[in-house]
Amino acid sequence: MTTFRMQRINKQIQREISLLLEMKVKNETAKRAVITEVDCSRDLEQAKVFFTTVDPEEREAVKKALSSVAGVLRSLLGKQMKLRQVPALEFLVDTSEEYGRVMDRLLDSIKIEGNGEELPKGEEI
Repeated sequence: MTTFRMQRINKQIQREISLLLEMKVKNETAKRAVITEVDCSRDLEQAKVFFTTVDPEEREAVKKALSSVAGVLRSLLGKQMKLRQVPALEFLVDTSEEYGRVMDRLLDSIKIEGNGEELPKGEEI
């Protein structure tokens, strides 16, 4: 469970990375990333930065581009944020959207055929 302070730091890092990618980074491939979540360790040594792209085909290229600008982003984050230590950034592809789509398809494929019988008490669908 993350503390309120860690949640604030995660959100602030997410906002700052998004702004830095848009304004300061010159690598056009890295700019295609949509930052979805940041998860910092409690000691602020590491930060997992989850991202997605509009086109699923270019995710690996964007991941490589983000990894190449990670040092620059960390340096710029250090100038923007008032943290004693700026975490090392690790970029990971966010697969939660695809997982949600699979779950939606599975739930949509389940068809409940009513035959007029009631369910026994205590059972739910």
